Formats: sequence, structure tokens, C-alpha cells
Amino acid sequence: MSPPSITDLDDLGLDQGGHLLLHRAVSRAAPGQVVEVRGRAPQLRVHLAAWCRSEGHDVEMAEGPGPVAGWIRPGRATGARWHGAERSGPELAERAPTRWGLAARGATVEAGGVEFPFPLNDRAVVWTDAAPAIYRQAAAAQWDPATAVDWSAPVELDDDVEAAVIQVMTYLVENENAALAVPARFLGRIHPHFREVVAVLAVQVADEARHVEVFTRRAELRGRPLGLSTVGGQASLLTLLEEPDFAVAHFLLSVLGEGTFLHLLSFLERHAPDPVTARVCHLALADEARHVAFGMAHLAAVLEADAGLRPRLAAAIHERHDALAQTAGLNREVFDALVVLAAGSWAPAALAEGFRRVQELSAEMDEGRRRRLVKLGYHPEEAAALSSLHTRNFM
Repeated sequence: MSPPSITDLDDLGLDQGGHLLLHRAVSRAAPGQVVEVRGRAPQLRVHLAAWCRSEGHDVEMAEGPGPVAGWIRPGRATGARWHGAERSGPELAERAPTRWGLAARGATVEAGGVEFPFPLNDRAVVWTDAAPAIYRQAAAAQWDPATAVDWSAPVELDDDVEAAVIQVMTYLVENENAALAVPARFLGRIHPHFREVVAVLAVQVADEARHVEVFTRRAELRGRPLGLSTVGGQASLLTLLEEPDFAVAHFLLSVLGEGTFLHLLSFLERHAPDPVTARVCHLALADEARHVAFGMAHLAAVLEADAGLRPRLAAAIHERHDALAQTAGLNREVFDALVVLAAGSWAPAALAEGFRRVQELSAEMDEGRRRRLVKLGYHPEEAAALSSLHTRNFM
């Protein structure tokens, strides 16, 4: 039997913080060692007996007056909250148990707690090693719409050109609403053990919220009403929101849709008729490039773990194409607006050049989709066929 460990509480009662000294002493006691408790607080003996019962320790109370209140014999329940507990990291788990809940990765999770229904808890489904670096880049690249854009810059456009800008901005807003809603749907389903992936998607949602703001502000800059939202465009975006599978939704949105939008935003920045339009497209383009980079990294990692996913992704493209076969795709108003912006004037020759540039844009979009699909392991011929089936609404 080891000599007793002596803890002197002096005048400190257990209801005043003295329990911290007892916890400290008991946790440091050697196996079989008794902790002698001393103190002068009036209710010390009453509180000591109650505390030992609640903590699962045996206690022998001292008799008669004196500084010694009793002797604690740490029971089997010493550190009861740690008994049966498990570490939730710091290394990544292949599958994060639902009982880890909202605990920080690396924390010791007490046994017997509630379980949280995070259905996306498999590392192979949600993780990419690129997530931490992409999150750091995303956090550092945040910008404020109020200061990143000079909203006082002169915008003196012909009414018809202004109408073209407004129509394009209206179209961008509804597509960015979809790009916001899709990752938002999955945020609460991913286990927080994979916090960097959650963080990347959270920043992505914030990015899209900013895009909606700046595109709306540009559309409303001269006090005119927004443009047309079509049935075909809405139907195309609904298929994204309804996709229940995380990998498939991420593929359709980030790799195909936002990948295609990289070319569109670059085109709009290049042919913008005013500095505000050019600036908002430039800022959004930088964010979207990061979204596509994360989508590609995530899909590459998931495909490496599950080769059977590749045909499912291809099937999703076919299914979406079939579901939208009866819709008009990109509405005429947006197409014509792009031609006007690319033309730069109403001269017949300029409009012909604008039309050619929009056709060239479509070809660039197709080539970009092909390259990304090949990088994800599709044969070039299959990539070309799948790219041709992508929604004519671009997103």
C-alpha cells in the first residue's frame, strides 16, 4: 500500500471549486493509493461523502474534530468519463462513427453518448487530400462586394446593350442560386470528422452568395427590371437540386456545370461593355476555378477508391440529358445577349463576329468538359460523347 496522498483544501469548500483539487489528486493517485483530504470548510465532510458517491469512489470519513475529513480510495470508476472512451483521431478514420457526433477530431469521446445521423461518414466517399490546402486558399481569397467592386465606375451603355447585360446577369443569378443550394444540401450530412471538406463546401456556399449579390447589384445598377427566367433553365437546374447522391451531384455541378461556367465568365469578362460587369465576372471566375479544382480533386479521390462510380457518373449524364430532352436549353434571350456583348456594336459585320464568338465559346466549353472527363479516367471518345450530352443551359 502506497503512503497516502494528502490534499489540503484549507478553507475552500467543494461547492467553491475544491472539487478541482480532489479530481486532480485522485487522477494522480497511484494504484491502491489512498487520498487523505484535509480542510476547514464547514460542510466539507457532507460534501466529500456526496462527491465520492457521485464519482464512484469509496471514502472513509474521519471521526471527531480535526483537519482530516476522510480518506478516499479511488474506485474502479476513477476517470469514469474516460472509461470506454475512444479517441476520434487525430488521424482520419476510414469511417467516422455516428457516436463521435460533433466532437472535434482528435478529442476523446465519452462512451454512451447520443448518436448523430451523418450519412456521409465514409472517408472514401467525401475525402480528398487536397481539401486542407484548398480550404486555406479559399479562406485567404475571400472578398467583400462593397469594396472589391467600384460600384461608382461609369456605366453609360446603349439601352439595348444594358438590357443584354441585365439578361445575362439574371441568368447568372439563377444558376448561382443552384450552385449555392447544392453544396448547402450536403453540408449537414457530412460527418464533421472530415472538417476540411465541410469547410470547403461552407466557403463555397459563401462564395455563391456573394456572386448572387454582385450579379444582382450589377443588373439593378441603373434601376431597370431584371430579365427573363425560363422554364427550360429552371428545369435544368432542378435536376441538380434533386440529385441525392453526393458524388454524382458534385460531379454534375462542380466538374461539368461550374467547369463550363469558367469559360462563360471568362468570355463575359473579356467582352464586358463596362468596368463593373468585367470586375464582377473576374471575381466570380476566380472563385469558380477553385470550386472546379476541389470538385476534380474530390472526384479523382473517390474514383480511385470506387472504380464502379465511373459508369454511374456517365449514367447520370445520360439520365439528365433524357430528362431535359424536351426543354429548350439555353434560352434565346441569353444567347442573343451574349452575341450582342461579343459584337460590341449593332453593325451587321460586328453581329456576325459576335455570333461567331459565341459559337466559339460553345466549342471551348465542350473542349474543357472533354479534358476534365479524360482526367477523371474516361476514354477520349467516351468523354466527347458525354460532353455532347451536357445540358444546353451550360450549368
